Amino acid sequence: MVRFCSRIVLCIVTVLSAMAVSSASAATLKATVDLSQQRMYVFVDGKKKYSWTVSTGKRGWRTKPGFYTPFAQRKKFYSDKWRMSLPYLTMIGQDGTAIHGTYQTSKLGRPASHGCIRLTIGNAKKFYKLVQRYGFWSTSIEVRR
Repeated sequence: MVRFCSRIVLCIVTVLSAMAVSSASAATLKATVDLSQQRMYVFVDGKKKYSWTVSTGKRGWRTKPGFYTPFAQRKKFYSDKWRMSLPYLTMIGQDGTAIHGTYQTSKLGRPASHGCIRLTIGNAKKFYKLVQRYGFWSTSIEVRR
């Protein structure tokens, strides 16, 4: 019985140690979308890596401020609802809010979307790959006024 308990304690200590090492070494990805500035700032492990011009929701379709965790990605996505291609799509809101590339780059820098956060296709691709690299659970997105 003592031998059995010792093994259980050893297993628990091993698992807890692995969890501590894993969380300590886990890299984090954070994006902050500033609605008033129409900018998206990307931080890796707390250091600013990118600052991009975006386009967020226009009047009647405002992008909702809040905290989000991505939960799905599609490299190539066509929206039947909006009849447009949304390349490098990263879903962040259960209401359909996403971060994606746009071909309408002349509209970047001002609210023009139906609630999504639009980037140049190149920047959307970079963000898409960063989310893939760090994972959904290590990525947080803050949308603020």
